[in-house]
Amino acid sequence: MDRQTIFQYVNQQYATEPEYLWMKYPSYAVLRRQDSQKWYGIVMDVPREKLGLPGTGTVDILDVKCEPMAADLLRQCPGFLPGYHMNKNTWVSILLDGTVSDEHIFDLLDASFQAAANKRKKAK
Repeated sequence: MDRQTIFQYVNQQYATEPEYLWMKYPSYAVLRRQDSQKWYGIVMDVPREKLGLPGTGTVDILDVKCEPMAADLLRQCPGFLPGYHMNKNTWVSILLDGTVSDEHIFDLLDASFQAAANKRKKAK
């Protein structure tokens, strides 16, 4: 899976265009819901050493939002790390190096998109 495949998927599914918000990190792309304006994904290229990975250079990752229990379970699987620069309880980072299947990544993107929806306030 590469970032272009992710961008094509979210554009087709949710009409999302990646947003590049930081001059210091021109390749970091935020995926945001149009209705709630909440983020549901971030694609970044991060130095391997910052993620505690062996080797040199950078690796592309995708951060997605998920339920805390799911995040705990996912972090025990190959290809998943605590959310880089995000809340470690509700975000996970997915290595985009082929370790995680495309279908699994798409499922997690879909769940993250749903998790970023506006929550209706309970009637009093």
